[in-house]
Amino acid sequence: MKVTLNRIDNFHVSVANDTGHEIHLDNKSASSEPQGASPMELLLMGIAGCSSIDIVAILNKQKLDPSSLRMEVEGHRQEGKVPSLFDRIHVQVFIDGDIPEEKAQRAAKLSFEKYCSVSKTLEATAEITYQVIVNGKKI
Repeated sequence: MKVTLNRIDNFHVSVANDTGHEIHLDNKSASSEPQGASPMELLLMGIAGCSSIDIVAILNKQKLDPSSLRMEVEGHRQEGKVPSLFDRIHVQVFIDGDIPEEKAQRAAKLSFEKYCSVSKTLEATAEITYQVIVNGKKI
């Protein structure tokens, strides 16, 4: 796995993987109009992306296909410390479709507690919690 970063302007950079997929990063505190996500936001995006892949794969193995999947990830950082690491991360997983609640809950549990490499990496410094909402119902 390899990525390449190129500076565009000031703190604005583009980062591409070895297949050419590119994202933009910027320093939100130093720019009135940031041109990309902050690196810390990218970590939260990584949890959502990693876990979403796990959850869909787990459900698909059970012949279940959600009509929609959405996540909201909120990270809290240590105040007054340098570096200011995440100490708490909470994920809300919204799944819609003909998915039994217990299967949705189990898929999320397997993702966050076993398979998601991103959350497993971050759990060394942050407590990661999650809540599953199926068809609008919190379970």
